Amino acid sequence: MTVKVTIVIPFYNDPYIVHALESALSQTYGNIEIIVVDDGSSKYQELLWPYMNKIRYILKEHGGTGSALNQGFREAEGEYIAWLSSDDFFYRHKVELQLKAMFTSGAWISHTAFNYIDKFGRVTDYLVSHAQSDTDLYQVFLRGNPVNGCTVMMRKALYNKVGPFDETLIFTQDLDFWYRVLLLGIPFLSLKQPLTAYRRHEKMGTLLHQDDVMKEALYLYSKYEQQMTALIYRNGIGTE
Repeated sequence: MTVKVTIVIPFYNDPYIVHALESALSQTYGNIEIIVVDDGSSKYQELLWPYMNKIRYILKEHGGTGSALNQGFREAEGEYIAWLSSDDFFYRHKVELQLKAMFTSGAWISHTAFNYIDKFGRVTDYLVSHAQSDTDLYQVFLRGNPVNGCTVMMRKALYNKVGPFDETLIFTQDLDFWYRVLLLGIPFLSLKQPLTAYRRHEKMGTLLHQDDVMKEALYLYSKYEQQMTALIYRNGIGTE
């Protein structure tokens, strides 16, 4: 496989960025482009300086994760795109194994299991997956988000087809995007290997803004409930 894979890393005032960058640079797959989208940071930018000759650095006005993702995805040169949050990191074989699985299956988008890590990088939970099967994945989407964005790889052509992340959603732009993918009839390929380390720490947005995250999620569950239910029945999956 010689296709290029772009890793997009949205960055905003995050001291963990070095761990993310080192993991992207250490991938066993060779043809990789790394784009760091600085969403108007006011600190920790100096941590990027030693890596400037190894990455594409894009500085923009602060607009939130959705706008940073859109900037990076639009400018990605890779045929495939992976998203990595600046406080998480990829395991060394992540891109290689996920890309191979997508080639083999012909998938346009895939996600994987992951490990939870703490603020020191120590694994606290192994092999986390919020859906036990492809059938269960659809059902979980009726009440939650079973896809961790930092485990996802997709073809850039899919992003162009689905359209950009909704920048009006501060916390759940990924969930909205997954709904739109599924409603186009494009399934997720699920890999059971934990290929990403997802960091839980006291300053992460999903913990600091739990009420706002839930409000956005409830809005999306309501918005897509009828369409997702119809999709589930059309596919013969049924509901619990």
